[in-house]
Amino acid sequence: MSAKDRATGRARARKRTSRRDPQGAVHAPRPEDERLPLATSFAYGFQHVLTMYGGIIAPPLIVGSAAGLSPADIGLLVACCLFVGGLATVLQTVGVPFFGAQLPLVQGVSFASVATMTAIVNGGGIQAVFGAVIVAGAIGFLITPVFSKVIRFFPPVVTGVVITAIGISLLPVAANWAMGGNRAAPDYGSLGHIGLAGLTLAIVLLLSKLGNAAISRLSVLLAIVIGTLVSVPLGMADFSRVGEGPIFAFPTFFAFGMPTFDIAAIVSMLIVILVILTETTADILAVGEIVGTKVDAKRIGNGLRADMLSTMVSPVLNSFPQSAFAQNVGLVAITGIKSRFVVTAGGVILIVLGLLPVLGRVVAAVPTAVLGGAGIVLFGTVAASGIRTLSKVDYRGNMNLVIVAASLGMGVLPIAAPTFYDQFPTWFSTIFHSGISSAAVTAILLNLLFNHLTWGNSKNGSVFNAAPVRMVREEELAALEDGDYYVGGKLIDAGGAEVRIIPTGSVPVVGGAEAAAKNAR
Repeated sequence: MSAKDRATGRARARKRTSRRDPQGAVHAPRPEDERLPLATSFAYGFQHVLTMYGGIIAPPLIVGSAAGLSPADIGLLVACCLFVGGLATVLQTVGVPFFGAQLPLVQGVSFASVATMTAIVNGGGIQAVFGAVIVAGAIGFLITPVFSKVIRFFPPVVTGVVITAIGISLLPVAANWAMGGNRAAPDYGSLGHIGLAGLTLAIVLLLSKLGNAAISRLSVLLAIVIGTLVSVPLGMADFSRVGEGPIFAFPTFFAFGMPTFDIAAIVSMLIVILVILTETTADILAVGEIVGTKVDAKRIGNGLRADMLSTMVSPVLNSFPQSAFAQNVGLVAITGIKSRFVVTAGGVILIVLGLLPVLGRVVAAVPTAVLGGAGIVLFGTVAASGIRTLSKVDYRGNMNLVIVAASLGMGVLPIAAPTFYDQFPTWFSTIFHSGISSAAVTAILLNLLFNHLTWGNSKNGSVFNAAPVRMVREEELAALEDGDYYVGGKLIDAGGAEVRIIPTGSVPVVGGAEAAAKNAR
């Protein structure tokens, strides 16, 4: 198809998507309503799937492994997460009254929930995870109308801490995978496992540096494939059980048993839901700006309701909390493809993949050492995203530095010392045993204490206040030359000669051309 034909097709698409208000006036079509040819939509939609595929399969692998599920059950869990992610994506992009932002947003299992779900699994099994997600999702659904008022308590100083804690909390999982995944195995921590993980990590870095834009974006997925192929002749991969079970199957309701409901687990998951609501709001605003369309409170509310409805229903189909994927927001910016129906096509692809549990079993058979190498980058990227958010925080003349320091410290405690809260009441240890929950609770409370309840704050500053920003006037720079430097209270030029510094208010004494030249400096 020529460029002219593509332009003509897009012009016709814009004409078809023109809207009329109740008075009959015609409005310009929204950029996200553009309809591309079917084949083109699915091609770009598949690119969205590839971009987020590693992120959507990692949570069920982590939680399934923590729950002690068999490879076949982990494969089923992966398939269910793909299926629910596809349904949630279609709901978010197509939209129905009161549900769906109608923006190019890909939905999938939220990374923010992984650390908390792993902590709940260790205490009450995967059924407790499903019960906590159902109740917390329902509460999240109920508070979406007032979330715009609550969101002010989640500024970057809070969300940055939480996202950083998510990445840090997941890095021990990557280390365990890199060592083989099974602590009881005789070869756990062997050089073979760690070497395979290191090779996978090296491939990720190499493809990120040397590959073109498409290869760089898929570096994690490609590295997993290459690492797995290398592991086969080494006898480190076992695909013998991939054929066990159906090739095609519709997800069974509550395949892992009926959910159980534990108060502490629900409270812990509710904190995650608040973080997910914050992240999704940010993603809706970001993609709206990228697309160049109007995003108002009503549209945000529709998007959040779709998010929470998908989260609330997902345990019925053996999946976990849903949220928008930030990496796909970046893909919209990179490709310039703004059509929401392209992402709808990606959602359809996810649904089809979810109906093929054999693919989930293939993923579950990938050596854990390979996943560990990729996980170092994948989970580290989450932490880096949090650090990037924290870099936008203003630390001058306030207590934000101590908020970040104390919150991250609390978040790292259960990671560095897993038994730290073992002697505490069960409800307390369930909440604070998760690094993400510990960091989130601390950051929220300290933000309220220092930034909202300002009564009693020190007027003279604190030892934790950042030092004032150093500044030099532009007219002062104009008097300097390249190579000038200041040392020991003296200004020295590039040739090593001292430059006179004239006190403020004094009149310079001029003595000849040489002195004039020095004074001019």
